[in-house]
Amino acid sequence: MGYKFVDIAKIYARSGKGGAGCVSFRREANVPRGGPDGGNGGDGGSVILKADSSLSTLLDYRYHPRQMARNGSPGEGRQKSGKNADDKIVKVPVGTVIINAETNENLADLHADGMSFIVANGGRGGKGNLHFKSSTHKAPRISQPGEPGEELEIRLELKLLADVGLIGFPNVGKSLLISKISAARPKIADYPFTTLVPNLGVVHFGLHEHFVVADVPGLVVGAHQGTGLGTQFLRHVERVKHIVHLITVEPDLDEREPLPDFEAIEMEIQKHNPKLAQVPRTLVLNRMDLDFVQAYEAEVAAYAKDKNLPFFAISAASGVGIDNLVKHLGHALQQSKEADPEDKIPAAAPL
Repeated sequence: MGYKFVDIAKIYARSGKGGAGCVSFRREANVPRGGPDGGNGGDGGSVILKADSSLSTLLDYRYHPRQMARNGSPGEGRQKSGKNADDKIVKVPVGTVIINAETNENLADLHADGMSFIVANGGRGGKGNLHFKSSTHKAPRISQPGEPGEELEIRLELKLLADVGLIGFPNVGKSLLISKISAARPKIADYPFTTLVPNLGVVHFGLHEHFVVADVPGLVVGAHQGTGLGTQFLRHVERVKHIVHLITVEPDLDEREPLPDFEAIEMEIQKHNPKLAQVPRTLVLNRMDLDFVQAYEAEVAAYAKDKNLPFFAISAASGVGIDNLVKHLGHALQQSKEADPEDKIPAAAPL
């Protein structure tokens, strides 16, 4: 059975209820009714989501959608408090966004390894009758029940954390390019939607610098409405700091031209999230090892200059122009980091 990438899951989370307080009296001579000695109930366990860099998919929660913590133990006599229940730790991939499934409110963004968020707080344990003893009430026969836990349906959405996103129509060479500039080894073939899952690769440039690039599949006209693989993967573009838009020439498809292809995909991204229009992008013409692609270089270069877009003509197959593209992306990301060094992604609520 092959690896399956799942980037959306819905789970039901329920925390544990608190244990009940105990009504108890010790048996001693000359003590009214033995004196109260009922202990408090233990607290119920909370449900906590925690980002784990060793995970890359939400697949487990498709099959185990119910995540429930245990209840606290009740109090006992002799002033013994009930045991607090352990918290239920639910590990998710880094980059998981937690959303209230009923209200669509964003609850937290676990964008760093080890970040955690309490989805459902455990109920507090009830007080035993010892707590209610006073000078005027020396033999109370009352205690508190434990507080109920919380329950909530949440939607988990995984948004890959990458510095650079490779976008473009199917079969423009995104997978081949990422395989040439990183150690990623995606499936490569000459038919649409070869790439069915996003691929991440680490690209090294200079002596010690590196950045992460993601090959985002499934973008076609109508993608923002779910056409092709559409909205399933458009969310993965939302975090990138730079977009590389690959175009090429498809000689067997008369209706396909490089620049109309570019504008069509850019429109889909704009419709999905208008803020992505502000992300710096680079226009890349791929397959320059082919004569009929070379014929378009001057036209595409002029278009890029008019749009004030950095432009590179490369061949992912032969490697022509790739080094210059990598250097350009590395320097662009460095300049972006120097201009805005602070991480602006909202942090999750602390524990």
